[in-house]
Amino acid sequence: MDVDADTVRALLREQHPDLAELTLRRVEGGWGHRMWRLGEEHVLRMPRDQDTPVSLRKELRWLPELAPRLPLPVPEPRRTGGPGAGYPYRWAVLSWVPGDPADRTPIAIEHGPRSAEVLADFLLALHRPAPADAPGAGARGGPLAPVTPDFERRLAAFEEQLHELAPGIRAEELRAVWEDAVAAPVWAGPPVWLHADLHPANVVVVDGALGGIVDFDALGAGDPAGDLAAAWLLLPAGADRPCLERWLAAQPADERDAAEATVRRARGWAVLRALMLLGIGRAGLHGLPGGKPTWGPAGRAALQRVLAHFRRAGGAG
Repeated sequence: MDVDADTVRALLREQHPDLAELTLRRVEGGWGHRMWRLGEEHVLRMPRDQDTPVSLRKELRWLPELAPRLPLPVPEPRRTGGPGAGYPYRWAVLSWVPGDPADRTPIAIEHGPRSAEVLADFLLALHRPAPADAPGAGARGGPLAPVTPDFERRLAAFEEQLHELAPGIRAEELRAVWEDAVAAPVWAGPPVWLHADLHPANVVVVDGALGGIVDFDALGAGDPAGDLAAAWLLLPAGADRPCLERWLAAQPADERDAAEATVRRARGWAVLRALMLLGIGRAGLHGLPGGKPTWGPAGRAALQRVLAHFRRAGGAG
């Protein structure tokens, strides 16, 4: 379902009348939520189907605990609302994180090194052991081997057109990255907190640099490798190196081998998610439902960056 401005106004007048007359502007993007910017400081997060309220409850439960320790702005819950005015779900008012989505305004090359440090610090702050009652991140926080059919399906969808869509990228190289990632030792540490959906549309850029992280509806606990893939998904060419160096330097010396294995798994996740971006971008160019044209260039750039890292590493390990 969609959520129009009249419904939002009616809900606010019923449940938060002091906010009801603030400026209301529709925010483009999103999947399970329709978002409306409210005034200058707030955003409304409105589930659009019967499954999404579960994700919203998760954000409302855990973001107040996680946000204070994170070195980047993230949405923080301010108020909640319930069904009304013909709208059936629980909804929320969160803080607005200013900036432009990185799929539309990528991080500038000149701000890559600083953004790399900020991203590494964000991951280090977030990736702490999660409590026993934390939600799991599902497949996004688990081992790669069970996801291989998805990887093969997505790669096969592009195999004949890959050179045209992403010049200089060969399917056999992407498969080599994936196989190396699957062969890396699996995560043996405790489940850590994950954003679990760090791609360009879920981060914002301010003055050319990484400025905030949004959309925590996939929040859960598991293997940090999926989040570490952001080094290639988000940062400009060459900035993955300072990000990974900073992240690796913070790992305990006796866990260096495990940390290197996490980097290998992260490369696999980066390839899979870049193929997903490429597919959604292609759908957008053809006007298909759910397609987003800006995601295609982001996917191509991520594939180029992760392959450059894989080649520098000698092709494996």
